[in-house]
Amino acid sequence: MPFDRLEQALRAELDELDELGTRKRDEPVIVQVLPPEGKRGPRVLLQGEDQRPFLRMNCNGYLGLASHPEVIAAEESATKRYGAGPGSVRFISGTFFPHVRLEQRLATFHSREAAMIFSSAYAAVMGVLPPLVGEDTAVISDELNHNCIISAMRMAQPARKYVYPHLDMRGLAVALESAVGDGCRRVIVVTDGVFSMRGDHALLNEIVELARRFDHHFDENVVVMADDSHGIGAFGQTGRGTEEVTGAQVDVLVATLGKALGVNGGYVVGSQLLIDFLREKSAFYIYSNPTTPAEAAAATKSIDILDSDEGRADLAHLRGLTRRFEEGLRSLGLETIAGEHPIVPLLVRDSKRTRKIVERMREAGVIATGLAYPVVPRGEEEIRFQLSAEHTLADVDEVLDILADATGG
Repeated sequence: MPFDRLEQALRAELDELDELGTRKRDEPVIVQVLPPEGKRGPRVLLQGEDQRPFLRMNCNGYLGLASHPEVIAAEESATKRYGAGPGSVRFISGTFFPHVRLEQRLATFHSREAAMIFSSAYAAVMGVLPPLVGEDTAVISDELNHNCIISAMRMAQPARKYVYPHLDMRGLAVALESAVGDGCRRVIVVTDGVFSMRGDHALLNEIVELARRFDHHFDENVVVMADDSHGIGAFGQTGRGTEEVTGAQVDVLVATLGKALGVNGGYVVGSQLLIDFLREKSAFYIYSNPTTPAEAAAATKSIDILDSDEGRADLAHLRGLTRRFEEGLRSLGLETIAGEHPIVPLLVRDSKRTRKIVERMREAGVIATGLAYPVVPRGEEEIRFQLSAEHTLADVDEVLDILADATGG
């Protein structure tokens, strides 16, 4: 049956994305990762780029664990033992020993009673928030939360929804007061830990304090949930993320295995009762295959490395690279948002100039992500740089030299 009229409508939507400048079009295809050489960190070769090496400054692999020999060995060994895939959802026959061991390791790492893994952190947020939303539940969200939280809120359809200005604790207090006045029985305050576009972080200590202050107003508590996918493994002296940096512990913590830990998958940690409930109620867990047993084994090895002297040394190196890059941007007269997280935004505040700088950098062999209007509001245009422990001081200086040329600094 032809569907030419549907295709015509789809083409119109794609044309609209072209007009707005938001269409992603072709994705760069990595065909090889080149190992470090001399003073230079790893480089990648891209399809169609005639063997020209590129330095990636837009990768979430903050510790370089995807290429760690012990992580690779753990994945290869588990593949030989368990096969390439789980073959089923968890409750039928898809639970393997590496899945159970990983969940135990995650719970211990985060000082929680239990953990539960998902196919991705996006699936984790989608699978955790909606089951926790009951009748007369209010959900309160930071305005810059990730798309997965926004999508989960839409799916959950809470009785009340409030969005407070970014990091504005007064705004959060006003939302909590409104939830009291609206007669809600349960409140879930949900936030990113580290905000992926800016590299700043939620004030979890203040959020938890506000939640406890208002808790007695609600029959089923004020629950604090955080997605710290960019924080775990990249933020804090031991890589325990925004909780470590702020000295707070949230009720429900979601994170990823696919960024700093270098593998694939997502997870949630919390009380044993919470995890027992989610295993029975979370559709994204019940009806979807887990990560492979091999990925689970590799992720466990990544956590072991992170939670060791080697991991702490890598984190210290990463913080040093981040400081050097931020100081270099400021010395060039460029604007950034200071912080210890390895997401370092260069605030350009002009769409055309943002695109031009990104193009100049790519011509010079550096890949970075430009965020221009209408992806971000006018005046908030930026280039998001992401440091990795795989980078070297020479890499950072090379990028700064290229930026000096590209920006006229």
